[in-house]
Amino acid sequence: MLPPLEIVARERPLALVSPATSVRHPVSGTSSRYAAARPAPYVAVVADLASEALRHDAEGGKGGEDAPAGRVELFLASGGTRLAGWYEPARGAVGLTVTDPAGRRTSHRSRRFGTATDRPDAFALTLTGMHLTVLCLDGEEWTARGRVDLTGRVDPHDEGWLTGLTLGHQAAEGQVAGLTSGGFGHLGLRDLRLVTEADGTPVRDGGDWLLTATSAGPGFFDTAHTSVWRLAAEADRLTHCADLYFRRPDVPGVFGDHAVHLLRDGGRWLVATSTWGDFDRRRVPGVRCTLAESGADLLRGEHVVDTRELPLPTDGLTSVGVWDPHLLRDGDTWLVGYASASRFFRFHPCVASGPTLDDLTLRAAAPERRATEGVTLLRLDGPTSPVRVLASDGRDSRRELRARYPVLDLDLRELGTLDAPYPTNLPWPTLLPDEHGWRMVTFNGRAAGGELLGYGTHGDVVHLRERDRPALG
Repeated sequence: MLPPLEIVARERPLALVSPATSVRHPVSGTSSRYAAARPAPYVAVVADLASEALRHDAEGGKGGEDAPAGRVELFLASGGTRLAGWYEPARGAVGLTVTDPAGRRTSHRSRRFGTATDRPDAFALTLTGMHLTVLCLDGEEWTARGRVDLTGRVDPHDEGWLTGLTLGHQAAEGQVAGLTSGGFGHLGLRDLRLVTEADGTPVRDGGDWLLTATSAGPGFFDTAHTSVWRLAAEADRLTHCADLYFRRPDVPGVFGDHAVHLLRDGGRWLVATSTWGDFDRRRVPGVRCTLAESGADLLRGEHVVDTRELPLPTDGLTSVGVWDPHLLRDGDTWLVGYASASRFFRFHPCVASGPTLDDLTLRAAAPERRATEGVTLLRLDGPTSPVRVLASDGRDSRRELRARYPVLDLDLRELGTLDAPYPTNLPWPTLLPDEHGWRMVTFNGRAAGGELLGYGTHGDVVHLRERDRPALG
């Protein structure tokens, strides 16, 4: 059905501060404070540390005005809330302090991970949704040394709170050589999808490809957000372009929802989104899909877009959630592929169709599959060929379906499989039909940021192309 594909390159985009928003702050004296209004609760501040000053401080130097002697502290503050991460060179101790609007102050330090055994070159504080994290740069690797859930203390999703945000540092003279801040970036990328026209044709920009991705945060799905990337036409390399955040129709605030499909329909952009931005199996145990419309240039900068419900049908199915929407307009009919879960985490592919995206009916479902997602609609043989469904069968599937990319028709009858390596985790089959043959971009499950963070910090971007094709530049 398609020629065999092979892995030709891997890359790991990793940046605590989003490249599109990075600001370098001058530092002098023992403290600083800067206005840092944010459109969404995704922010990072990174301190470059001066090793000689740290050594002096470990021997008894003085701290800043509000920081104990020997302590380097970074903070985010707004509306009576102060969120701080700290590092004490003398002990190597690392931790967090949270002061909420009620005046309650608590300190948090991981017994297992809250010590930097080697003196770090840089120190960072990040806010990703409800999670505050402190990290140390150990050689070339960022390692999380502490994290705290802010639920019940402050609501970072609140736009008023975000508008009043400030950040800065407290430390002894000369300990901090410089500060960099901006929106939180990415520990890894996953859920890569082509940006397309409504009919499924890829959107190209100067010959380059455009993709959306889930920018992994320091933890589970509720620490991630959506980003936009450019893939060079003649190189296996991604460049960051934009970050997208979402308002929902039923709750206030801004969320980092992700696992999206961005498509252009005439003069407007549509963004079909999965509401992973606050998922929690105990507190918020559901996921659904929303739809945004925008006339803004979503390919550059930062954007907050308003959404409405995208009513994906699950008639006759046991469903606790739907995610991974992928849209395609076939003549006068909209098609939507997505995953539906009978429980967390057991999920299978679905296809819905209808005259509009607000009037969809269930066309097909494959509940016999139990770990299949990344549903993608595309035409394999040109604009008049039948629409096919690609998906990813994870390693928790039945033995005969495990670790493969099925190719199905719109009734979800299997026609074959994609002949391509299957990395770890649940890689999506994102195919790019370029001028020289098929390319593919996917991801794996390799974690970043250290053991404290657990699942959700993946992954590497994996580039594939047709076997025996000449290498790109």
